[in-house]
Amino acid sequence: MLSSKNIEDQELVGFLFESKKWAFEEIYKRYWKRLLGVAFHHIGVMEEAEGLVQEIFLSLWKRRADVVIKRLDLYLTLAIKNKVYDYIKSQISYRKYQEYLIFQELKVHSDTENIVNYLELTKAVEKVLDRLPEKSAEIFKRSRFEDQSVKQIAGDLNLSSKAVEYHITKSLKFLQENLKAYHYN
Repeated sequence: MLSSKNIEDQELVGFLFESKKWAFEEIYKRYWKRLLGVAFHHIGVMEEAEGLVQEIFLSLWKRRADVVIKRLDLYLTLAIKNKVYDYIKSQISYRKYQEYLIFQELKVHSDTENIVNYLELTKAVEKVLDRLPEKSAEIFKRSRFEDQSVKQIAGDLNLSSKAVEYHITKSLKFLQENLKAYHYN
C-alpha cells in the first residue's frame, strides 16, 4: 500500500467513499488546520472555530457515500465558509433576540415607572388644587381637565373672559410654585 501522504485528494475521496477510515484520517490531517484558520479568521473565537471544523468533518464522514466531491479542497473550503456563515447568522439572530428581550424588560420597567410617576404627580396636583380657592380650582379643572374653552367657562359661570383667564393664570402660578419640590423625570 502507498503511503497516504503520497495519495492525491481525488483518490482519498474515492477511498472515503468506500468507508476507509485511514482515508478520512488523512483528509483530516491535511485540511483541519486550514479550515480552522478560515473559521477563526471569521469568528475570532477559537473554541467555536474548532467546533465548526469538527462539524464539517463529522458531516463529511456521515455523508461520505452520498456526497459527490470533485475537488476536495474547494468542497471543504466552501463547507467551512457556509458553516461560518450559518454560525454568524445564528449569532446575529440570537443577539437580536437577546436585545429584544432586554428592550421588552426595560420597556415594562419603564412603563411601570412612568405609571407610578404619573400617579404620584396626579396626587400631588390634586393636593395643590385642593388648596386653591374653590372658584379658581373649578375654572382650572374645566380648562385643563375637561378641555373647555375660556368662552365656555365664562358663559357657564357668568364671568368675563378676563376673569376666567385671571383664575387660570393664578392657578398655574400656584401649581408651579407648589410643585417645585416634585421632580418628575
